[in-house]
Amino acid sequence: MNKKNIHKYTCLFSTKIVDALQLIDENSSGTLFVVDNDFKLLGCITDGDIRRWILKNGSVHDEVCCAMSKNPDYVLTNQLFLSEEIINKKQINAVPVVNSNLVVEDVVVRKNLVSDYIKKTDKNLNGVPVVIMAGGKGTRLYPYTKILPKPLIPIGETPIVERIIECFNNYGIDRFYLTVNYKKSMIKSYFNDLNPNYSIDYVEEGEPLGTAGSIKLIPCKFDKPIFVINCDVLIRTDYKDLYEFHKKSDYALTMVTALKNIQVPYGVVRSGFEGELLTIDEKPKLSYFINTGMYVINPDLIELIPADKIFHMTDLVDVCLKKGYRIGTYPISEDSFLDMGEFSEMKRMEEKLNIEENSRWLT
Repeated sequence: MNKKNIHKYTCLFSTKIVDALQLIDENSSGTLFVVDNDFKLLGCITDGDIRRWILKNGSVHDEVCCAMSKNPDYVLTNQLFLSEEIINKKQINAVPVVNSNLVVEDVVVRKNLVSDYIKKTDKNLNGVPVVIMAGGKGTRLYPYTKILPKPLIPIGETPIVERIIECFNNYGIDRFYLTVNYKKSMIKSYFNDLNPNYSIDYVEEGEPLGTAGSIKLIPCKFDKPIFVINCDVLIRTDYKDLYEFHKKSDYALTMVTALKNIQVPYGVVRSGFEGELLTIDEKPKLSYFINTGMYVINPDLIELIPADKIFHMTDLVDVCLKKGYRIGTYPISEDSFLDMGEFSEMKRMEEKLNIEENSRWLT
């Protein structure tokens, strides 16, 4: 019996969805198996189940039993040899091992979760355009951005923009548009020396145009939805699922949103008439969905971007809403959004990417 595995990959039926998301982030499998107090298997819940629940206006403070699948795959203890076959056949990342009473005694997890998942499933997005907004000065990272442009600041030994490109390249995308301005020659030189297996078209701003303004400068006309992403964030999600969600939902623009939990470090007091104490909620957790800076947009929206004017993606969202376009959100977990905008977040990004080496300028 592997109790460590059991507790990493299981949760009680009464667990809040927001806490289940954190557990899923920690085990990196995208899955939790839901059990009762006696560890009897009741169901399973994935990050996809949680996303669908939220998109149906479900709350992250609901219990996992509201959103879980009630018929999970499993193997019996005397059929443990079938676990790998089930994982590969069902294209799942983990399977519980149960006894004859359906009590979970172990969990078998796929090895090399991310690489195997992409290789073994249809994740091809070849031909989909990706625009990376890489023209900013990175003032929050000053004085380091006085020496290096923000896109080339390394996370471990690899620049952040190269890591972003690798995420898309894993899905077969091999053409990228980088909007550049500040220290653009350094960015070009880096990729020229790298000689990658993908092509980069540089879109040069004469003056800063914001996170959307430079898209107007791209000379070619797109005939399919495009990804737009800031150069200082890593989004760890299924890009194919995101792209298909955007198209099937018939949205003009889809914004990737991430859960953000804020722990209040005090007891929150609720009082009634004449100051009578009603309740004390000790150190409550507040949960919100925030804009990650990654979008999928339909190509016709580019016509709404004014020429030669500072214009941000949030401005484009506002224009679309005023004109009655359908705007969607694609929720992801807190740890699926890694932001390099501040030094404390850079350290967190390195930890999440399991990078052991420490850059000197971070110490």
